[in-house]
Amino acid sequence: MGLLIVVISVASVALIVFLLSLNRIGPTQVGLVTKRYSFKKLSEDNPIAFKGEAGYQADLLMPGLRFKLWPVYKVAKFPWVQVPASEIGVVIAQVGSPLPIGAKSAVYNPKFGNYSDLTTFIDNNGQKGVQRPVLPPGTMMPIHPVAFLVITKNQVYGLPVSPELNELTDAEGNLSPQSFGLSESDLNLVWISPMPKEEGGELIDMVGIVTTYEGDPLPSGAIASRLGEFDDVKEMEARDAGDLELIELLLGNKNNLHNNYQDFQSFLDNGGKIGLQHDPLLYGAYALNPFLVGVEMVPMLVVMQGQVAVIKAYVGLSTEDTSGTEFKFGSLVRPGHRGIWQEPLRTGKYAINPRIYQAEIVPTAILTLNWAEATSAAHNLDRQLKQIIAKSREGFIFSIDLQVQIHVPDTKAPKVISMVGTMQNLVNEVLQAAVGNHFRDKLQSMQAVQFIETRQAVQMEAFNHIKDKLEDYQVETRGVYIQDVIFPPDLVRVLTEREIARQEIETFQRQKDAQVQRIDTEQAKGTADMQADLAKSKVGVDIKTNDSNARRAEANGEAFYISETGAAKGAEVEAVGMARAKSYKAQVSALGQGPTALVNSVDALSRSGTAFVPQILVTGGGNGVLDGLAAQIMSKLSGKNGDAGPPENLEADTL
Repeated sequence: MGLLIVVISVASVALIVFLLSLNRIGPTQVGLVTKRYSFKKLSEDNPIAFKGEAGYQADLLMPGLRFKLWPVYKVAKFPWVQVPASEIGVVIAQVGSPLPIGAKSAVYNPKFGNYSDLTTFIDNNGQKGVQRPVLPPGTMMPIHPVAFLVITKNQVYGLPVSPELNELTDAEGNLSPQSFGLSESDLNLVWISPMPKEEGGELIDMVGIVTTYEGDPLPSGAIASRLGEFDDVKEMEARDAGDLELIELLLGNKNNLHNNYQDFQSFLDNGGKIGLQHDPLLYGAYALNPFLVGVEMVPMLVVMQGQVAVIKAYVGLSTEDTSGTEFKFGSLVRPGHRGIWQEPLRTGKYAINPRIYQAEIVPTAILTLNWAEATSAAHNLDRQLKQIIAKSREGFIFSIDLQVQIHVPDTKAPKVISMVGTMQNLVNEVLQAAVGNHFRDKLQSMQAVQFIETRQAVQMEAFNHIKDKLEDYQVETRGVYIQDVIFPPDLVRVLTEREIARQEIETFQRQKDAQVQRIDTEQAKGTADMQADLAKSKVGVDIKTNDSNARRAEANGEAFYISETGAAKGAEVEAVGMARAKSYKAQVSALGQGPTALVNSVDALSRSGTAFVPQILVTGGGNGVLDGLAAQIMSKLSGKNGDAGPPENLEADTL
């Protein structure tokens, strides 16, 4: 009976041990085996037994019904690691070789796979600490819960062995991502995609600026890491490559060498350095280790039509000035060197790191700047410009709204930026002084009324002044326009009164002109009414004038005829007279004076045709017939004998 009880007891104990030794592992679970008793001791820095030591065993129990002798072994069940979509799993090894001094993450070997084979990990010198690869979205696999901790967004898989981590566990013995200094967003995929400028607004193109937290230090003087540094730029310059080819090289990236920083081990193997990286990330989703890579979203450089981007490079080869000795406002360099690139970027979108390449957008279209309350929405460069306040010579204060149009040629944009730094500086420091001071000085030297009357001339003078100033900065001036002038109230009143007086004078003058016009109209009307008589009178006047002219012409002709005829007859008479005088003188000498006179008198009477022998002969006296003849002659000479006059050329004849 006693033996039976012993047998039953032993059988019962064996059954109990057998039953307790059976472990049902679920389909998504692993069994962590812990050995309670062993004569072998674990190494001090390794919590897992690989050779039968007491403690956590390296081999896991896979899903199914598994036997582990109780009470020598204890089995704890842990879930498989599952990484949800759009998330990553960060792996931290609690076993392996210690990290070298200064290292922040463990070297990765492709044989490690996804860390599901612990023996392979140890045999290939796996290291403790943060593992460089991350588990991608959708991962589901059995991973040793003591050898590795896997941090996901909502759960930390594994059993921490560090006392510090044990202190951070909650009541159920679980850790959170915050226990490792990570936020939930750090355990998501990194998405690079357009972002809205504002809610419901237009989308802005983005790039990811990468900073790495592990790697060899940067070379002296460098602020960012570029794989291979700038040796490729040197090679292209040696081949006499153009600026545009160099720009294409620099704007490209070498992210294919490390799968966009997702293969961090390849990044380091290719010479990647710690710190800011030259090559940004473009659109996409990236599984990046948050312990090793940080990403900052920044807008992509967009150069619109009518603009260029002048690049100030803070990385690259040493500065080699290409601007020449005459340019004394900084250095211009070829792309790939530190300094202001001599070739700007034109219209396009550029994935460029703004931490190492600062782009100054320069409008190359005609730029309108307003010195007024309103600003230009196209560029907003004139937001600090205000109305120009100036004082005339008499002390009147003017407010002037001004508009200035300038143009920066795209080829000269780098020189402009080298001289002034930014377009805002050009407006605020150069144009503000040139424009404001000119108008204040000009108005101070003029009377207010003179300024008003010569506004166009003042505007043209301002244009020439500003043009000369901006030419020193390689900027063209296209126009200067006085938009509006706000006059002081006192001057407005004076000008208003003066204008009213001028208008009154003009009104009175117009009224006077109207009356004069009325008189002219009445006169024209009267003239029209008498037009027939006036025409008849005019014709009569013309006839009389013509008759008078005819008579005058006839008289002039007659006078001329008489004058000429008289002159001819006079000459004839003179000649005849002279001949007769000579004859008379001869007669006198021959006959004597008395007989000569008598002979010539008888001759003259005979030539006159007058009868000188009386019809009745009267005789008497002492001389008889001679006395009567003498009386008859004297009668003819005196003109008393009828109508007959003196004989022609009597005077000449008598001479």
